Amino acid sequence: MGQLDDGRPRRTGAARRIYLDLRDQIGAGVYAPGDRLPSSRTLADELGVSRTTVTAAFDQLVSEGYVTSHQGAASVVSDMTRPGTLRGRQVEHRLPLPLSDYAARLMELPIHYPTRQKGLEFDFRYGDIASADFPTLLWRRAMNAALLRRRDSLSYEHPAGSAALRQQLQGYLWRGRGIRCDVDQIIVVSGSQQALDLCARVLVNIGDRVILEDPCYAMARNVMAAAGADIVAVSCDNSGLLVEELPHQEKSALAFVTPSHQFPLGGVLPQSRRDALLQWAYSVGAYIVEDDYDGEYRYDVKPIPPLFQSDQDRVIYIGTVSKTLSPTLRLGYLVIPRPLINVFTRCKQLADRHSASLEQEALAILLDTGSYERHVRKMRRSNAERRAALIAALTSCFGEKIDIVGTSAGLHVVAWFRNIGARHEARLIEIARAAGIGIYPVSPLYLERKPVVAGLVLGYAALTPEELRQGVEKLASAIDSFAARARDENKG
Repeated sequence: MGQLDDGRPRRTGAARRIYLDLRDQIGAGVYAPGDRLPSSRTLADELGVSRTTVTAAFDQLVSEGYVTSHQGAASVVSDMTRPGTLRGRQVEHRLPLPLSDYAARLMELPIHYPTRQKGLEFDFRYGDIASADFPTLLWRRAMNAALLRRRDSLSYEHPAGSAALRQQLQGYLWRGRGIRCDVDQIIVVSGSQQALDLCARVLVNIGDRVILEDPCYAMARNVMAAAGADIVAVSCDNSGLLVEELPHQEKSALAFVTPSHQFPLGGVLPQSRRDALLQWAYSVGAYIVEDDYDGEYRYDVKPIPPLFQSDQDRVIYIGTVSKTLSPTLRLGYLVIPRPLINVFTRCKQLADRHSASLEQEALAILLDTGSYERHVRKMRRSNAERRAALIAALTSCFGEKIDIVGTSAGLHVVAWFRNIGARHEARLIEIARAAGIGIYPVSPLYLERKPVVAGLVLGYAALTPEELRQGVEKLASAIDSFAARARDENKG
């Protein structure tokens, strides 16, 4: 075997290097199945290392099945290690590794979540909230209290979630959203994304018709597409879903909607359309999945009660604390019709047993003490200031060049640029990022009816009012430069 001068990094331990050398020689056929390896004493003398070092290398080969070894006998190369079958070697006529149909569909889907970019001075990424807004002291106290509670044992809990949290959520939903439900209708989930996944697992078969808003939340679209649904896109205007476009000819499994604040356009679905949507659900045998992802943030309009308040037989309600506390907590909840309680609970159990227990108990404590609702009121005031700063800056810098929609609720707005075609969105984003600004296009959120002008989804909850003003001013300068170059190119 020679000296240990094999070109491997010197930081690799001697035993590891001996193991790797022997493994490679077995793979190359230097040692064939049934061949004896040199004794540990002989190899130690040859390499100038201790016998213990060689023994450690042999033990690793034995544990991985490359060789067999018995007390007092030589180590022998195993039959399973024929040349060409070892890790990293190609085998002729190898069968393709299997993937499920679900996995194949999943890998065909585009990735649409906006990735955080490094080196940006101002990032308007939607879905983010300011880290400084997180109630660190309150949360730490609540977590400590949950941690110090005496338990008889550490064991798996009920898949639907902590009884204490579900009871507190029942009261909160009644107070905050006008929803009256029983505790057992509430299932705690790992964020609204898991809620959507459970809905797809329970309600959607391959080929089932699923209605999505157009534009819509991309991760909802991906969940349904991965489930094999036949997706039907229904247009939205500035008031939400155009219910007159809903298909009536065939049965549908479900419709996913955001009636309290349409994502991303921000429309609030009027009561007349809500009534029509419910009538449609009964006529085609569909459930309505209502995502109330940021229902706590309303500014210029009086809250309209959730669909679930009007009908508890056809509506599944999704709520979350991602926009009030933090998306990193992965805490959300479903409120479901009674006939679905058992099947959703069993599906949740199979998915992950139950959501994280300590975080559930901490949230229950915040709700019980009133700290959560006081925090929400504080965040509503702070985000109202941010929203006002963003709208004022956009109006000041762009004037009549843009249309701003979705300003009455939520944590983002959509700005449509009247004089910039949608085909220029990608270039616009590049120019902004070169100037240290993160902006995100609305076009990828459309399924079918792509916009003709450029539109941006501008999140404001992670920036201060001053940062919003400065960021918009810098964005306006970058866009003016882009527009001037475009005019020059057109003249040329």
